[in-house]
Order: sequence, then C-alpha cells, then structure tokens
Amino acid sequence: MFRQSVTIIKRLFLASAMLVSALSATTAFAQDQDGVSYASVIMYHRFGEDRYPSTNTTIEQLEAHIAYLQDGNYNIMPLQEIIYRFQSGQTVPDKTVAITIDDAYLSVYETGWPYFKDANFPITLFVATGPIDRGLRGYMNWDQLRELQAQGVTIGSQTTTHPHMHRISIDQVKEELATSNERFINELGLRPDLFAYPYGEYNLNVIEAVKEAGFIAAFGQNSGIMHKDDLMFELPRFAFNETYGDIKRLALAANGLPLKVTQITPADMVITQNPPFYGFTLDEDMEPKKQLRCFSSRYGKLDVSLIGQRAEIRLPGPLDGPRFRINCTMPARDGRWRWFGRQFLTR
Repeated sequence: MFRQSVTIIKRLFLASAMLVSALSATTAFAQDQDGVSYASVIMYHRFGEDRYPSTNTTIEQLEAHIAYLQDGNYNIMPLQEIIYRFQSGQTVPDKTVAITIDDAYLSVYETGWPYFKDANFPITLFVATGPIDRGLRGYMNWDQLRELQAQGVTIGSQTTTHPHMHRISIDQVKEELATSNERFINELGLRPDLFAYPYGEYNLNVIEAVKEAGFIAAFGQNSGIMHKDDLMFELPRFAFNETYGDIKRLALAANGLPLKVTQITPADMVITQNPPFYGFTLDEDMEPKKQLRCFSSRYGKLDVSLIGQRAEIRLPGPLDGPRFRINCTMPARDGRWRWFGRQFLTR
C-alpha cells in the first residue's frame, strides 16, 4: 500500500511539474511538428559564494544566463520530462535546455532558486542525503527541500555521503544508494528517478548498481548534448562556474547538437592503460566527419585518425591527475556545433 501511495504521489508531482512548465512563458510556444530527440543539460553548484570559485556562479553571471535564455528561442523543460519523452519515443522542441544543480548548498535555496522561480525555469536538484541529515553548515535542510519540492523542483539523488564511487567497494556503493533512497522516501515521500554521479565519476560496476537501485537515468560532468540513443546512465552535462561561465560558453551549450557515437573504447572511464587508446564510431549522419576535432586541457588539439566511420584519438603523453577530459566537436548547420565529451579517471 505504501509503495502504491508513493507511486501515486510521484505521478501527481510529475503531472504538476509538467503543467507548470507548459504554462511558463519560456515553454509557452507550441512544439514544432518536427520535434528533435536531443537536449542540452547545464549544471551549477553554488550562487554568490565567492570563496569557492571552482563551483560558484556569481550573481552577475546568473542574471546574465537567465536573461540570455529568456531572450532567445529556448525551451526550458524539466529534466525528468525530457528523459521520459526520450525513453517513450517522443520528442522535444529544438533548443531544449534542462537546468540542474548539484549538492543542495544553502545558496541554491537563498539565492539561486528565487531567480529561477522568477523566470519560471524548472530545475532539478541533485542531493546527497548525508550532509542534510548531519545539518552541515552551508547546506539546506529537509524542510527547505520539501519547500522546493512543493514549488515544483525535481529532486534527484547523489548518494548518501558523496563519495568517489569508483574508489569504494561495490557493497559500499549499493549501501550508499539504498540508504539515500530510504531517506528520500522517509523525508520527501518518493525515491528519485534521476541520479548524478558525485564528481561525475563512476565505473561500469557503479553503473550496474545505479540501474539495480531503480534509477532510470544518470548524469556525469562531461560536456556534450544528450540524445535519445545515448547511454542513459552516462549522460553529459555542461558544468558552469566563475571561470567557465561566460555567455559565449552558455550559447555554445544551449545551441549545441549531439555528436552521435557508438562503440566507445575504452568502455570504462577508469583506465588501465595511460594514455588510453581512445576511439569511437561516428553515426552515419555525422558530417562533415573530416572536420571532427578533439581537444584536451593539457595537450590542446589531439591527433584524430578516421577509417570509415571510426575515429581514433591519440594523446602525445600520459593523462595527469585523477581526472582528465577529452572534448570532441564538429561544425553543423546555422553556425551550431556538435559536442561529445568523455571523462577519464586514472585512479
């Protein structure tokens, strides 16, 4: 009976969120008859907390981002609704954008959410339950999360203690997921459908555990445009902060198109060979493939070899540090760009 009640609550909540989205000024325009099967997802952490520039977005940046999205022909849609549509074979309008925020910092409640609410922009908030339960300074509490939930904010999961999931045992991973799911049910009346990997880190075993825990999709922190044929438990997001938060980057993300690839090697982001032999197969409709370019933060532009639809990317030296990203792009119509990013973990 309790599980039935939770399911009913979830359905009512989703229906309410969809209605709010439909009525908002940003999403009021009718969907094109020729809908698309891709969307951009952007990610924030904090707002107006200058002490943490690597995760902070300034108030000036936030105001500029909202103004840009309001003034352009963008469709701001709840992330959960986009996922449901893609998984059921439906489409969304071109230039659909979802807004996500990680970690449930207090500045989201006090500073960020009022701006998004004022703009009628739906958001998804990924929460690690441990800091909330412990009442850590600088984080929201359960009453504030319930308030946001009642106002239409989608709550997603980010485990219990926000660990580096690939560094702990699979039993610990499952405990992190089970404990947080139980806390969400007890405090919010539902178990989230959406999951975000802490630090964007995972391995193949972690992915299977997340699937088994009942989630329908999961997100990393690698740049790219998600689409219906993407790996639903390795979905990309564009991360924004003080350094990487200008309008030019937001425009590239919001106007981006998917760079569709399959047969990615290595399949696991945790590499056993450094540097990795990195490659993927481009979908047949990805053109002009000869203009595929790949870049890394350390080495800049990388060598790309094409054999038919297969792209092989080679690095001139090893990956340094625990995390390393490679972004690949391709020009598309109307001055837009296709994006595909991959994060690698060395340990």
